[in-house]
Amino acid sequence: MRVRCTKWFATLIVVQLLSVATICSGDDSAVDFASLRDENWHQWRGPAADGVAPHAHPPVHWDESNNVRWKVNVPGESSATPIVWGDRVFVVAAVETDRELDEPPPDDEYSKTQAPKRFYRFVVTCLDRHSGAERWSHVAREAVPHQGRHYTNTYASASPTTDGQRLYVSFGSQGIYCYNLDGELLWQRDFGKMRTRYGWGEATSPVVHQDRLVVNWDHEDDSALYLLDAETGRTLWRVDRDEPTSWATPLLAEHDGQTQIVVNGTNFARGYDFDDGSELWRCDGQTINAIPSPVAADGITYCMSGKGASALYAIPLSSRGDVSNLFDIADRGEEVSGRNRQNDAGLAWQYPHDTPYVPSPLLHCGRLYFTRSNSAIISCLDASSGAVIFGPERLPNLSSLYASPVAADGHVFLVGRDGTTLVIRAAATLDVVATNTLDARIDASPAIVGDQLFLRGHEAIYCLESSGDRTGR
Repeated sequence: MRVRCTKWFATLIVVQLLSVATICSGDDSAVDFASLRDENWHQWRGPAADGVAPHAHPPVHWDESNNVRWKVNVPGESSATPIVWGDRVFVVAAVETDRELDEPPPDDEYSKTQAPKRFYRFVVTCLDRHSGAERWSHVAREAVPHQGRHYTNTYASASPTTDGQRLYVSFGSQGIYCYNLDGELLWQRDFGKMRTRYGWGEATSPVVHQDRLVVNWDHEDDSALYLLDAETGRTLWRVDRDEPTSWATPLLAEHDGQTQIVVNGTNFARGYDFDDGSELWRCDGQTINAIPSPVAADGITYCMSGKGASALYAIPLSSRGDVSNLFDIADRGEEVSGRNRQNDAGLAWQYPHDTPYVPSPLLHCGRLYFTRSNSAIISCLDASSGAVIFGPERLPNLSSLYASPVAADGHVFLVGRDGTTLVIRAAATLDVVATNTLDARIDASPAIVGDQLFLRGHEAIYCLESSGDRTGR
């Protein structure tokens, strides 16, 4: 059974959609991107950055022997999501070499990790979507990382993105790179070295919109948000951010004809004007180590975090200035469904329970799905009111998750770190459809395009497709 949510999807499609003015300007590339975006997975979290593949029909059952179209071993480490455009799949990796520094790296008194001694190759690879064959692969840089990383992080955790013309890759402190889709390097930028909290590494993905590239650069030194010219890499504007390290990828959201950049952070979640970088609004209340990326629909953005506490704020995109007082629940809140709070104007709500630490939320058909910390405990809320639809409930056969949930064809896919994927119905109750296992450790979030679901394991990439869908290909 397929869940139909046409009205809600009509609203969602506004998020990150190219403006009508651009589409009507005669820019064929903009028209092509707008028409093809929803048929691809061009960025972290999919077409509208909400985890949804609106027109896809992936398999719901698989294992190592069934419904695997191809499996390709990829050297190196990465927890970045593969992105898919047309018949190309783009992946990144950091490959450790045998080459070592002559002198050991200096200690960082603020770090809980040790910088490596060996050089890494930072690699960008393009695979054929239908066969898994390598089309091209390039070493963007070979260097020794200046910091260590959390033992579950990698040196290639940021997902690439594309606008259908160019591929944009961020290796953070190792540089930002732009290629054409055939692998020719067009430009590169070096923003210097990040000093991340505890030396736990980097992970924020770039976001492309209207020939502009958004790069968030939050760390323990001079944090900033950048807007680059996507064709040349030139800085169009830069705004300082009084934020420590965050790992959340920015969200591009349209509201009342204005494009906003929504950035989650430990001190504040903020909305910025896309054109000039001016801050439009801010809201405090997030936990430390803000990792989940925001989502948005119907004029509301949802920002959450879950390190040591729980925070979920539904913030109107029409907000201006500091709106933290909207969530003064001691004076203004009232109970909704016994678990969350809504302010007296009904403009926004908060839910201080069971929010994720590493995974980002899924926003599908007016429902927010998210897990508690990194555990297999799921909640589902009504996105408009914050009312609890179900949860928190334990997901059977899963233990821990880093991958973010995705949805397609009336199903929600939740991938555990041990390679087990639970498929549930996108419904008002927790209804398990399938439990699928692969011989892989998986931290990267899935990508879904057409009849295929792509999973990046620690050692291999899987293209999953129902065997009946392969006829004639």
